[in-house]
Amino acid sequence: MPLPQHTGILGHKAAAHLLRRATFGATKSDVDTYAGLTVTQALNNLFTHTAEPLPPVAPGASVSWLTQPPATNEDDTMQQAWFKYWWLGIILGSRVPAHERLAFSTREKVTFFLHTFFTTIQEVVQSSRALYFQNVLFRKFAFDGTAGPLVSIKELTKKICIDNAMLQLLDGRLNVKGNPNENFARELFELYTIGKGLQGQIPNTGTPGDYFYFTEQDVKSAAKVLSGYDFDRTFSTLDPQTNLPRGKIKTGAGNLPNQHDNSIKTFSHRFGNAVVQPNPALMLGSQPTEASMLDEIDQLINIIFAQPETALHICRRIYRFYVYHDITPSIDTNIIQQMANSLTANNFKIEPVIRELLGSQHFFDSANASVDDDNFGAIIKSPLDLITGSLSFFEYNLPDYLSDTNLFYAKTSALCERMEEQGLRFLNPYDVAGYDAYHQFPLFNRHWISSNALTQRYKFIHEIMTIDNTMPEAINIDLLQFIQQRFNNNALNPDLLIRELVSYLFPMYNEGTEITTARLEYFKNQFFKLGMGLPQGPLNFWQFSYSNASSSMTSATDARGMLQDLINAMLQSPEYQLM
Repeated sequence: MPLPQHTGILGHKAAAHLLRRATFGATKSDVDTYAGLTVTQALNNLFTHTAEPLPPVAPGASVSWLTQPPATNEDDTMQQAWFKYWWLGIILGSRVPAHERLAFSTREKVTFFLHTFFTTIQEVVQSSRALYFQNVLFRKFAFDGTAGPLVSIKELTKKICIDNAMLQLLDGRLNVKGNPNENFARELFELYTIGKGLQGQIPNTGTPGDYFYFTEQDVKSAAKVLSGYDFDRTFSTLDPQTNLPRGKIKTGAGNLPNQHDNSIKTFSHRFGNAVVQPNPALMLGSQPTEASMLDEIDQLINIIFAQPETALHICRRIYRFYVYHDITPSIDTNIIQQMANSLTANNFKIEPVIRELLGSQHFFDSANASVDDDNFGAIIKSPLDLITGSLSFFEYNLPDYLSDTNLFYAKTSALCERMEEQGLRFLNPYDVAGYDAYHQFPLFNRHWISSNALTQRYKFIHEIMTIDNTMPEAINIDLLQFIQQRFNNNALNPDLLIRELVSYLFPMYNEGTEITTARLEYFKNQFFKLGMGLPQGPLNFWQFSYSNASSSMTSATDARGMLQDLINAMLQSPEYQLM
């Protein structure tokens, strides 16, 4: 049975909850619109298919560098940086029509999830084109589209086996007949498919090399299946289904494969003693061919995905990314198992599973709980979510990356630096398992918080809430203009203004009176700092400054100063660090 779905109109709090988790940031208007939708209507909007973004270009260029190899390693190092800045800009909606922005953001979030799952590390891959084409591959598999079975995570796993970036990252290019390299094969089992099992499950087989769901024999056999491929530096070997570059076959005389182990590969009792063997119909006598080698990968992935634990492992990763890291035995039985059933029933397409999870009553039960609930508002925002969510809510638009490339890269480069200062090395996790926050027991998302990282989060918020920074990379948000445009109705009443702001900014609060009196007074005291001690009192000072801001530069400056004090206090609060 599928997960029971949320019924009725979403309302403000549930709509904000959905948009925080499903996208990289929503505006006040977005939340207001989605509050009046059912969950089915909302998800249909979010999972609308949009055009793929145009590729990145170098500053001053009219066509992308991806059409030709870099002249030097130094050139490609710069191009790798440009690719990262381009993708961050894409995530932030650069060049996206307004009516497609949330659907585009939803797809980019799934694309980022696939990056956290099939991890890459820029400093190891060291190829802008390999990184870019892997990114395009993930984007193609994020949504269903009309490509039929192509979009399944099972098919994506087959393609990632010989993806150029993955061949470089996990030494697949070094895996040859007679001298197998087992790095990728081991991670294929442990990270990308069947997994290690839930935390607390300890193998107790008594047999050396026998792990919980696979054995050392399985790693060795899989490595033989995956032997004989190489990184294609020309990027001219194209996958016929995706039309994207992939790795090439290592060949010898007659341009035939000569580094593939063509033996019969036998797997352990964990896989029912299954075998992978070359298909004689695809070979040239006893000689392997590209077709027979690719067929062996198909056989291997089919064997792995036939194991129930593979679907469960993938669904646990989806759940931790979108809902919460703590998977109790009850959640594993009642939620994860149902997700896995949906995954297999949908031929391993992940969009139906993500839609079902985001539309489930389980997902919204926590949204309707009290402020003390441990699941709702308990995911610590990643630095990426903090940055994109903040810029999205305050409606900051980046320059166009094609017509204003230099300024676009200056700003996105600075944002990548802010992200790294906060603890996320974008596209550069420290190990092949990926960013610790998405998988590492027991801390999970608590990895994002340290004394230094928290300081840098607060510094970022302080830096962007100003119009005074004249550096080209600066993000200048005019809070006065923003409040005038979006919160003007309650602007003169600080109590109502603060209550309305927190209902959009903090996940645990709703419209109305959920914020405590003590918390309200704290934010109001921050708001009134500039007016304290004045004869007319801070409330009258604020109302005068705001009301006269359009006609008096002094009043506008005072109003901005008070809003900066308020918004800084709110966005630097513990509540805002959660989603």
